[in-house]
Amino acid sequence: MTTVDYLIDSALVLLVLVQIKERPLTTRGLLRPIFVLAIAVANCFHGFPTSGNDLVLLGVLALVGGVIGVLSGQTVLIRLASDGQVLARAGWASAVYWILGMGSRFGFIFWITHGGGSAIARFSASHSITGGQAWTAALLAMVAFEVLGRTAVLAIRWQRLQAPGTPEPA
Repeated sequence: MTTVDYLIDSALVLLVLVQIKERPLTTRGLLRPIFVLAIAVANCFHGFPTSGNDLVLLGVLALVGGVIGVLSGQTVLIRLASDGQVLARAGWASAVYWILGMGSRFGFIFWITHGGGSAIARFSASHSITGGQAWTAALLAMVAFEVLGRTAVLAIRWQRLQAPGTPEPA
């Protein structure tokens, strides 16, 4: 795991932790995690491996990331202030989901680079996963779907609150 990987994971976790204090939900705030994601993709993505069960691994981890992202976005506390501004606060549930996703990836990569590599090699061989590039793409898909899922849910909820006469369900 490179220093850039540590920084990207840390930045994505901090983006949610900063939101524990209620703040206005803005376009910039919605796009910030996507910007960090774009840096991660540019730094780590080297193509889709399609041999063996690589696409299955990619699909499963993308699905897991998407579910975690949607759950994180659904548990953000959003309200309309008296001045019409949309305010958001990541509650503990939202932060836990987000850290679960980002932290599991971080922990997995740390484990691989600190003694778990042979176990992953055995698992990969027995499940027809072709190697490191497949794992990298799958973990990146997990992060991407987590970020995009959370951002999409927040954007939809933000839009609903801004629409006149459409209150956000409690």
